[in-house]
Amino acid sequence: MDEKLKIRLHVYDEEIMTVLHNREEEEYYRRAAKFITERYNAYADRYKGQKSDHTIALMTLVEIALRYEMERAKNDTSPFADILSKLTSEIEEALK
Repeated sequence: MDEKLKIRLHVYDEEIMTVLHNREEEEYYRRAAKFITERYNAYADRYKGQKSDHTIALMTLVEIALRYEMERAKNDTSPFADILSKLTSEIEEALK
């Protein structure tokens, strides 16, 4: 599955890039472009004429980054690793 695939991505009203990637990643790229377009359109509908295109793009990026950080926090396993490490130490101490 190391076959490379070249696709063009359209975000909002612009073709932004041609991407060369592994075939199994294509759907992720396409969904990402669609998501960005949807979020940008939501901000553009709300703020067009009030804010610049640049500001609307930045607002879109902040929302996406916020969602990413919130999801990443949900998947943070370090508290569990810390607890497991303490429990392991206690078990090893008790077994000595």
